[in-house]
This record gives sequence, C-alpha cells and structure tokens, in this order.
Amino acid sequence: MKNPRLSSSINLKSDRLLGQENDASVEDRDRKYLNITRHTGQFLEVLIKASAVKRVLEIGTSNGYSTLWIASALPEDGHITTLEVSSFKVAQAQNNFKRAGLEHKIALVQADAMDFLESCDQLFDLVFLDADRSSYLQLAGRIVSLVRPGGLLVCDNAISHAEELDEFFCFINTSGEFTATTLPVGKGEFVACKNISQDTA
Repeated sequence: MKNPRLSSSINLKSDRLLGQENDASVEDRDRKYLNITRHTGQFLEVLIKASAVKRVLEIGTSNGYSTLWIASALPEDGHITTLEVSSFKVAQAQNNFKRAGLEHKIALVQADAMDFLESCDQLFDLVFLDADRSSYLQLAGRIVSLVRPGGLLVCDNAISHAEELDEFFCFINTSGEFTATTLPVGKGEFVACKNISQDTA
C-alpha cells in the first residue's frame, strides 16, 4: 500500500527544487512561485501538530508547496482551504496535490481574497498569509474575525519584508486581540495567537 506520508515527503523535496529552478529562470514575477523555505515548512508542521490544528485558511497558494506542508501535517480529519487568483498557479497546485495524494484534505479556491473573506463565516484554527503583501492591511479586519479564540495567525516574510508589512503588524499588535512575536525562521515568521476572552474561557 502506498504510504501517503512518504509520498508527500518526496513530493515536497521535488516541488521545492522545481520551485527554485522555476524562479531562477522566469523573469515575470507573476509566474514565479516564491515558495516558503523548507525551514518554514517544518516550522508550520510543528506548529500544527503542537496546537492540534484541524481547520486552516491559507491566503496565497502559489504552486501549492506550502499547502502540501500544511496538509501533510494535519490529522486525517483536518482540512485546509487555500486561495489563489492566478489560473496558471492553480493548475500547477492542482497537479501537485494530486501527485501527493492529499486532495482529500485540500479545498483550492480560485478567488480574490477579499471576495472570499467577505462571504466566509467559518472560524479557523490557523490562518497563513503568503500572498500580495500590499493587500494585507485591507484584509486585516476580516482576517482577525476569522481566527478562532486561541487560534493562530502566521505571516511569512516578516523579516525579509518587515518594512512593507509594518502597518499590518501594527494593526494586529494594537488590536488588543492577539499576543504576537516574530521568529527568525526562514524569511521570518510573524506568529500571533488570538486571545481568549473571559467570556469565552
């Protein structure tokens, strides 16, 4: 019988190398995958398992490399909804999910993030941001509302693009709803845990 864990591990290594080769050879930024680092993938895996995460929202699928790290770390009844606007990247991601045998854990939605967030009423254990950073501040209010109390918000590129993300981080840090820190993992990970109020404790 095929071992899905082994299969996804092999595909993660293959997809990482293919992503690096693609980004080195493509000039059009919209065709670059801009994947997370392997260390960031391992960090997400540990975070998901340690926090017993089951419901994940990812904003920015790209070719699905980060999605596969998350899906492979989820329990069998876990599920990730991942958003991507690029038809090119959606096609790449769908193929990668099928090869990894993890389609049953993944809902790939081709949609503008704001359109999806405005109509979404589900709470998530983890929201992972790795998309168009210039849109984060506009999305911030809806993102905050979709993280369950005690849930996590993780944002990639927190150190590599700290200045670009400063206003978004300031919004989260001053909202009074999160306890947050930035960790030197990969390109930097901003990790915020939504506070549990006395009313819901």
